[in-house]
Amino acid sequence: MDGEISGEELQALLDDGAEDGDLRIVDIRNPGSFERGHIPGSENIPANELTDRVEELDGAGRVVTVCPMGKSSIQAARLLGSYEGVDGPVESLADGLNAWDGPLETPESSGGSTDGSTAPF
Repeated sequence: MDGEISGEELQALLDDGAEDGDLRIVDIRNPGSFERGHIPGSENIPANELTDRVEELDGAGRVVTVCPMGKSSIQAARLLGSYEGVDGPVESLADGLNAWDGPLETPESSGGSTDGSTAPF
């Protein structure tokens, strides 16, 4: 694991277009929570599936793990950081979705977004 990244830093990466293959945002919540709202461009790999699905991140230039409070994502980042297939840094979103002020994709937004104040956990 290469530490934590703030919500502001992650938003700057997204604004710069880093999600086009180089940046992988891995939301480790269960599928139901993910569907209720997630960071645009993120992918859902639940924590209990990380070990079996880690190869999906082969060649990732940078990985940011996400959970509600930023605690479980630290453990997930440590696990992913130990995997040889991930080429770049592996970081955890500091304070998780609880502190995320950026947009969220939700079913209601139909591909749009809402502000982070309604973050579903």
